[in-house]
Amino acid sequence: MALYTKKLIMTTFQEMLEEQPFDKITVAALVKRAGISPNTFYYHYQDIYALLDAWFRELVAAFAPGDTFIEWKSATKTMLRQCKSHPRIVYHVFDGLSRDRLERYIFSLTDDVFLRLVQQAAQGRSLSEDRLRSIASFCRYAYIGFVMQFFWNHMENDIDQSVDRLSALFDNFLLSAVRTEE
Repeated sequence: MALYTKKLIMTTFQEMLEEQPFDKITVAALVKRAGISPNTFYYHYQDIYALLDAWFRELVAAFAPGDTFIEWKSATKTMLRQCKSHPRIVYHVFDGLSRDRLERYIFSLTDDVFLRLVQQAAQGRSLSEDRLRSIASFCRYAYIGFVMQFFWNHMENDIDQSVDRLSALFDNFLLSAVRTEE
């Protein structure tokens, strides 16, 4: 039952994001629409931001490839196409959060993804944990900058062409960065 209720809350939240900016969605409106009590909502989520965090985590899990180094390019294309097919949700979140909060969500949710990517690229090399994290941090900033630019350009860029260009730069940097320590 708890799984059903969480799914109901998440589905209702996503429907509401389709209709209005995140900062206009309230717990009261969400529970009324979902037909649940506020206590039920608060049993699963501390507040509306905890729900947003869980929603972001679900999205990242859906797009984060298992074999990160090999599949990041196709996962990125799939994610950007999904964003492009749901522009209202993207911009309702994008415009409904402060830049600081949006960046904190994105950075915290992608930390492990980029560390795994760098670890896979560095496999067989002896790099310190600190060096791996520094490379992952740089890659994460570049990647997130790319995605943010895509949104700022109203998702009009050609996804395949843009990601392929990024891939050439990104892969070359990553392989060079992990070899630098040898």
